[in-house]
Amino acid sequence: MIDARLRPVLAKTLDRVAAAVDRPWVTPGRLTAAGLTLGLAASAAAAAGWWWPALVAWLVSRLADGLDGPLARRRGTASPLGGFLDIVADFTVYGAFVAGVAVGVDGPATPFLVLLVTYYVNGATLLAYSSIAERVGRERGDERSLHFLGGLAEGAETIAVHALFCLLPGFAGHLAWGWAVVVAITAGQRVAHAVRTLSEPAGRPTR
Repeated sequence: MIDARLRPVLAKTLDRVAAAVDRPWVTPGRLTAAGLTLGLAASAAAAAGWWWPALVAWLVSRLADGLDGPLARRRGTASPLGGFLDIVADFTVYGAFVAGVAVGVDGPATPFLVLLVTYYVNGATLLAYSSIAERVGRERGDERSLHFLGGLAEGAETIAVHALFCLLPGFAGHLAWGWAVVVAITAGQRVAHAVRTLSEPAGRPTR
């Protein structure tokens, strides 16, 4: 919901940080791998009930994830493979973290299972739309590898809610129920957008 507003604000900061870490041994691929590794470590820490280490690892993993693209563009090495690996790492970390929280909290796993289903459906709407929109020649609108459709649940909100799982583990189940509703609404928004735009003849501009 707020990604479109945050991206211009954060872009310059991320570019400066990318310049600061621009060393021969720091590559976009290694930043992607670091984000994945730290995200999985955060998931394991959550499963063990180590909420503060989980929070720190989660936030640092998302910082690494935010830097691989700016560094690749700074070096002129951005590639389709890099974008593919970045998306795979993101989806892996998001799902693993929810599973870790489900194990770590003292309560039923049902809300987290429902949340994972909504993640699955929402991810399917995003990836299916991106693939088909690319094939029919839709413009992406920014420098990212996929056609990202806006909605209530985007990257910034996901990072914040997962952080709240660590800060308020006693309420994690309630948070998961509420977040699952928001993610489901987002999936519905994306389906509605796809129905509206992909039903048009290819080559016509989207509304």
